[in-house]
Amino acid sequence: MTLRLYDTATAAVRDFVPVHPGKVGIYHCGLTVQGAPHVGHIYKEVVFDVLRRWLERSGYQVTVIANVTDIEDKILAKSAEREIPWWAHAYEFERELHWAYDVLGCRPPTYEPRATGHIPEMLEMIQQLIDGGHAYVAQDGSGDVYFDVKSWPAYGELSNQKIDDMEAAEDADPRGKRDPRDFALWKGHTEGVPLTASWPTPWGRGRPGWHLECSAMAGKYLGGEFDIHGGGLDLRFPHHENELAQSTAVGQKFARFWMHNALVTAAGEKMSKSLGNGAIVRNVVERVRPIELRFYLVQSHYRSVVEFSFGALDEAATSFQRIEGFVTRATELTGAADRVDPAAVELPADFVAAMDDDLGTPAAMAVLHTTVRDGNKLLADGDSPALRETLATVRSMLDVFGLDPLAEPWVSRTGTTDELTEVVDGLVQALLDQRQAARERKDYAASDQIRDRLKALGVVVEDTPQGPRWTIAPKTTEGN
Repeated sequence: MTLRLYDTATAAVRDFVPVHPGKVGIYHCGLTVQGAPHVGHIYKEVVFDVLRRWLERSGYQVTVIANVTDIEDKILAKSAEREIPWWAHAYEFERELHWAYDVLGCRPPTYEPRATGHIPEMLEMIQQLIDGGHAYVAQDGSGDVYFDVKSWPAYGELSNQKIDDMEAAEDADPRGKRDPRDFALWKGHTEGVPLTASWPTPWGRGRPGWHLECSAMAGKYLGGEFDIHGGGLDLRFPHHENELAQSTAVGQKFARFWMHNALVTAAGEKMSKSLGNGAIVRNVVERVRPIELRFYLVQSHYRSVVEFSFGALDEAATSFQRIEGFVTRATELTGAADRVDPAAVELPADFVAAMDDDLGTPAAMAVLHTTVRDGNKLLADGDSPALRETLATVRSMLDVFGLDPLAEPWVSRTGTTDELTEVVDGLVQALLDQRQAARERKDYAASDQIRDRLKALGVVVEDTPQGPRWTIAPKTTEGN
């Protein structure tokens, strides 16, 4: 089956044919680094990380460009509230974004350009738009430059809107606009804004408009035509609509596919409004392990709204622990951890068909769960070729999702030092030995007491044909 992806521009699932055979260029809009990322922000990063992994597994050489918007009105406003330089504020939360990328196992982009590093490219694009009759300098002396939406008949094609039905653009003072729907390419320097947040231009000092930044950076690194432009559905209009207009107005073909992931909501509202700091990635991974949060996000189809709740998060964590439990037990029995290259293992046909069908992770997850159930039935018989094959297949599917617990980065993140792990292992094993001795002398009261004591400490004991195994119980939080 050929890979097929939903294209927002045509509102249809289409065969994916790259611009250059064997290669894929992806641009997805990174964050405006105004604050710490929450789960809704990082969802997009996980979606496009899985897309990248699937394209690579399908044999493509993938280039991913994800920008950092480090100059924008919200950054200026929030840094002023904190009474720190805007660039220090932006860098602080850029580092927080990188931490969130990493903690959820997202591979870094091929390149991550900053908006402030591409002012010359932006000014060149503005001049091209002015020369082509698609942009103008405000006549009020503000130094603002606007895109003339009525000069571009295709404006509105991405969001399927007519210009006359659109509301006014709110990204700049409307006094200098010919039409209230015209949007800012460049914002003239104003009183109260730090001079460091401006650059010299033929129209006076100022700073770039948000939409212009991505057009300039996408074109610089991926060329005038590339394969996939992505981002959250909330960016389709006006941000991506404006990008498309700017870039095509200077003669670029721009993106062949527009991919938009749905939003993460809570109680039907955008996450940022409904949960506040409770959904900040750094806070959420104190409740569940990062790999469990990633599993929670991956299991939904990227075009379906994710209704976030801590109850659903806990259920997902439990579900992943069952998968992880099979991988752990099967690896212990077969000793195959170091002899399996998941990326080289053939995937089930149903799994491949699901992923090729617009990145159908729910159907692919169903194949994974079925394979794990089949594998659990094999555990009772100990090591066998069938168990080894099933283990390799499960890890291969998990590798596509970035969820293989025996691969990096997860295998290195035990959360404890090697010395502490050795001490804890020894103490728990000593208690298990005491419990076994009590069982052998038929002192079941003592045996149960030891088990209950371990349970109270968060240690879950499971009796298996190969002997007792123990794991740490997941943390829960009451009242959510």
